[in-house]
Amino acid sequence: MRGYFGIGVERVSKPYNVGSVFRSAHAFGASFVFTVAASYPRRAGHTTDTSDSQGQMPFYAFPDAASMVLPEGCKLVGVELFDDSIDLPSFQHPLRAAYILGAERFGLSPDMAARCDYVVRIPTRFSLNLGMAGVLVLYDRLISRGRFAARPVVEGGPREPLAGHVHGWPTFRTMEAHRAAPPLAELAETEQLERFGRSRDGAGDGEP
Repeated sequence: MRGYFGIGVERVSKPYNVGSVFRSAHAFGASFVFTVAASYPRRAGHTTDTSDSQGQMPFYAFPDAASMVLPEGCKLVGVELFDDSIDLPSFQHPLRAAYILGAERFGLSPDMAARCDYVVRIPTRFSLNLGMAGVLVLYDRLISRGRFAARPVVEGGPREPLAGHVHGWPTFRTMEAHRAAPPLAELAETEQLERFGRSRDGAGDGEP
């Protein structure tokens, strides 16, 4: 799957939620995980993450939303039940994305929501557990950006296997196509030099 993603949690206080989100991130192939304004015991959060995700990928802890730094070109996607949030099944995930979930009690802070390029919501009757919300967002990214055989119209598994990747022929780029004609003055100077050279050659041929 092309691109990369990371996932983080803001204002989280329960170590179990942190461990659950980070373990899911590790399972789905995240490139990094992070927290913002977290208040959970770090040691407890590490023990609840049974996959040791923080030992397998970069982990960043930011004190607040203003201090958060993301890779260049990485879009921030918030997960929150706002009235104008995009329904997750209708969302096209960015190629390079960082997902941020708010704590169950508070949700995303206004400062964090203002920094988001997009905000999506999981269309449920009420908010889900933080760990479950993280799983659903990452699974939706997997099935929408990954390469899988198409679902059949009828129930059951795919009727046709996934087509193999098609590699195109290599493209060789040269500067010849961008070569410009020399200026007229340069052409005139070149012609004069050529005539001078021919005249000297002719004079030399006449010497004994």
